[in-house]
This record gives sequence, structure tokens and C-alpha cells, in this order.
Amino acid sequence: MPAHRPPEPDIRTYYTDVFIEADRLERSPQGRLEGRRTRELLARLLPAPPADVLDIGGGPGAYAGPLADAGHRVHLVDLVPAHVAAARAAYPQVTATVGDARAVPLPDRVADATLLLGPLYHLPDPADRVAALREAARLTRPGGPVVAAAISRNAGLIDLTARGLADEENRALLREEYATGVNDPRTGFTTAYFHRPEELVGEFAAAGLPTPTVYGVEGPLWPLLNALGTAPSERLFEDAVACAEMFEQDWSVIGASAHLLAVAHA
Repeated sequence: MPAHRPPEPDIRTYYTDVFIEADRLERSPQGRLEGRRTRELLARLLPAPPADVLDIGGGPGAYAGPLADAGHRVHLVDLVPAHVAAARAAYPQVTATVGDARAVPLPDRVADATLLLGPLYHLPDPADRVAALREAARLTRPGGPVVAAAISRNAGLIDLTARGLADEENRALLREEYATGVNDPRTGFTTAYFHRPEELVGEFAAAGLPTPTVYGVEGPLWPLLNALGTAPSERLFEDAVACAEMFEQDWSVIGASAHLLAVAHA
């Protein structure tokens, strides 16, 4: 395998000492919307259970656990040892190991479907993102889906503005991030890359994968849900889900989502 630069050290530090990932999808309306919509999309995009699913960058298992509960055989790989330990403790039906998405120590074609629901937005170098996608394709049996998540290029500016945090210093950082896609950790997140939808398409092609279908995950109403503190039981939350579904493949709208999901078949 080609040599790669070591992972950015602040990614491990961020998820070990700064940010708790385990309950992120339950802490805010946007997180709950992201989790629900991602689970619903995966139910549509993955083979019917039981299937061998490889969850690369799966964190503490927020998606691996439910997929295993649905009958899939799930193996999780994550860069952060604390995430792997948490996944093993929370979901004993999931196997989990520490590993780098760019060079996964598994043989070819071990999975019926492969997920990259975190690595792409933690790899600022485009060559590293293509390497992660190429690894996912290598590990997936012919015809199986490769599903990758990205953070939208627009998400940082939308989120910080909606929370009243786009002060003069942050605006300068956000303008640079919007121009280049590379996030500055001073905005409150760690080392990251934020995609335009067409960039995801290009990276799939560079990895030798077919043209992916790209979905907007949360749709355009997620900042409103956060601003109002909308509970999942409220009608507005259900309306936001329906809105996200309506616009999920509308190329003029999907960039308004906080996250994008792309799928192509190996």
C-alpha cells in the first residue's frame, strides 16, 4: 500500500479529551435529525440483512449498533482508541478495531457494504480522501455499496451564524474556510474538510468508483430546529424530516444540509 502521512494529532486529541461523540446525535435537534435521516438512508441503500457491513470511521458505534440490531454482521474500524473501546462496550454484537481509513488492515472484498461516515471530512488532503475511498472500494464485494458522508461547505457559516457566533474574527476564518474547504480549528471544530457536492463526485471518480448519487441529509431547516430547540415529538421536527426527504436529491438545495451522503456501487 502507498505510504500516507500520519493522522492529524488533534483529531485523536479532540475526540479523546475535548468532544464527546457518543451522544452527539441526541444532544441537539440537528443531531437528532442527522441521525434519523442517516439511518433511514442507510436502510434504503444497504443490502437487506444479514450482510457483512464494514463501518470505517464508525466512532463509538452510533450507526454500527443499530445496523447489528437489524441483523447485519458489522465490523467497525476507527482511528480513535477511545471510540473503539466505547463501541465494544456499548455494542458487544459489533466487532471493532483501531485503524486508519486510508490503509485498513483487512483483505480484499470482505464486506457486502462499506461505510465511510466520518473519515472524508477529517482528511484535508484530497489525495488522502481518494485513498480512503479507494480502500473502501477494495474492501467491498462487487456490486456492493460504498457510502460516504461529508460535511457541507456551507455548514460552518450557517451553524455559527445561527448560533450568534459569527463575530468579526470568526467571519474571517469562515470566509477562508468557504473559499478553500479547509476548516480552521479556531472556529470550534477540529481539523476538517468541508465539501461541495460536486467535489464528492470527483473524488469517487478519482478512486475508480462510479458516479455516486449524492443526498442532502438534514435538508434546509436544521438551523431553525436548533434555534427553536425543537423536540423530536413536535410537528416541526416531522415537517423538517419531510422537507429533507423532498429535497434530498435536488442539486440546488442539497448543499444547504449540514451533511451530504454519497453512494456508489463497487
